[in-house]
Amino acid sequence: MSEKYELSLTTQGPLYPPSEVMDGDGNFVVVGMINRPTADGGAAPEWGAAVVSPAGPVPEFGRLAPYTVVRELDTEPGGADRDIVLHTLPLPLPCNNYPMVFAPEQLPDADRVRRPSHAFHEVPIPDLRAEDGPKVTEPVTFGRWMEASGTLEVAVTPDGRSGTFDFDFSRLVPNSVYTVMSLRARDLDPSGPTRPGPLGVPNVFTTDADGSGRYHATMPDPFPDPELPGANRIINVVVLWMSYQRSYGGAIGEFGLGGDIHAHLKLRGPSFGDLRTTP
Repeated sequence: MSEKYELSLTTQGPLYPPSEVMDGDGNFVVVGMINRPTADGGAAPEWGAAVVSPAGPVPEFGRLAPYTVVRELDTEPGGADRDIVLHTLPLPLPCNNYPMVFAPEQLPDADRVRRPSHAFHEVPIPDLRAEDGPKVTEPVTFGRWMEASGTLEVAVTPDGRSGTFDFDFSRLVPNSVYTVMSLRARDLDPSGPTRPGPLGVPNVFTTDADGSGRYHATMPDPFPDPELPGANRIINVVVLWMSYQRSYGGAIGEFGLGGDIHAHLKLRGPSFGDLRTTP
């Protein structure tokens, strides 16, 4: 059994921080779920695109508050916002309520690191020298980011024990390191979240000069029966642009959430519900 998907453009991981991408003014550039105010004084997420202020309220993990929307974003090709230059988030991460250390063996004190926001093409890659030939040297703009596309085919192996994931990408950021992560059912569980992990190790692919790329992973028992004790199914996948142009072994990044990884493509909601695997 196999399923095919079109991946959706995004700049968002979980709902906080609101985005994994900022503009030069320190606002979040959000393509994903926008927490909009409701008539009863609450908040409800709706898919959209907006510039969001970091000055808005940050609720405890698992709860929602309305985003402070500065303005809506024009996502049309050649639209008014096409020239926004994309930036990393500063450290410590603003508007973060996710209680997770992403690389506990590599950087257990990630929350103590202080760094400014950097334009994507100016990220200070460790040990990089000009003579080493950096490839991402021009600004990465919102318009260019929004040209990307990707497809995913997911299948269960004939023995029923594994799942295969095959991706085909076009118009990603050229000449770049990307990785793919899995999101499991309990990774965002407020009562005890599990650490998001790579979709395979190594989980790396590089794009060519046109931004094209491919990736394959075979995962052990990714779709157990959700009724089984301890079942933690893969329910989504996220394609990440790596601003420091490196990968992190068994971790998705040292800081995550826009500090060193930046969601570019994903599925809009939980998926793969009809697929089943066994140990």
